[in-house]
Amino acid sequence: MKKVILITGISSGFGKQTAELLAEEGHTIYGTVRRDVEISPTITGLKLDLTNNDSIRQAVKTILQKEGKIDVLINNAGMHTGGPIETSPIENIKLQMDTNFLGMVILTREVLPVMRKQGGGTIINFSSIGGLMGLPFQAFYSAGKFAIEGFSEALRMEVKKFNINIVLINPGDFHTNNSANRRNFLAPTDTSDPYHEQYLKTLGIIEKDEGNGWEPIVLARKLVRIVECKNPRQRYIIASLEQKLAVALKYILPGKLFRMILEDHYKIK
Repeated sequence: MKKVILITGISSGFGKQTAELLAEEGHTIYGTVRRDVEISPTITGLKLDLTNNDSIRQAVKTILQKEGKIDVLINNAGMHTGGPIETSPIENIKLQMDTNFLGMVILTREVLPVMRKQGGGTIINFSSIGGLMGLPFQAFYSAGKFAIEGFSEALRMEVKKFNINIVLINPGDFHTNNSANRRNFLAPTDTSDPYHEQYLKTLGIIEKDEGNGWEPIVLARKLVRIVECKNPRQRYIIASLEQKLAVALKYILPGKLFRMILEDHYKIK
């Protein structure tokens, strides 16, 4: 059955490829962008800024006026910051949480009444491997994703009787423009910064891992199958075997031992 789908953040990466694949399958796709970008003619573009509540409400209103329903919401849009907890600019921290968490919450709240009235729907929330374990010098990115985890688990129980599915996606490292975008929101550092040397060393490892990651099309194809699945699972970890193993070890090993494994990977002295 063809569905009306709202997906945020389709200017590049996961969002762009997922929206295009879903449209190829015949679904009606509304994709959001913050700025003017070229969009496939098979997708209806909507201007939406997750830090602007009015733009969130207007996007949902536009879809309802044209379609009368929203079958699937894919909360994909987000941004990345990086830096030491102590020295990261407060404005970067606030933007991280307002975009990745609060904006997602507000959009979800706008869509929930629609899905309740129509008798069901599916909400797919993007978390991360970084939402299952705190990552050094990405503390606020991890914090935002941890928040999405807790929010989604609670929401799943609250909307059970309304036939609304809540699905969590936990991508591992993918080769997207995240590394480049993060550089616009890195904490400034120089040799007077007590974290300087370790910060740059670990950031280099993070960016290398991302550069060697899978292509976004891998995740996009998986999302199409999830959208079209009658009874989707609660969570999909879409990552390399090594990263899936790391998630398993997080829940098996003593905390100190698991921390030592992460410290070794990120060259934390």
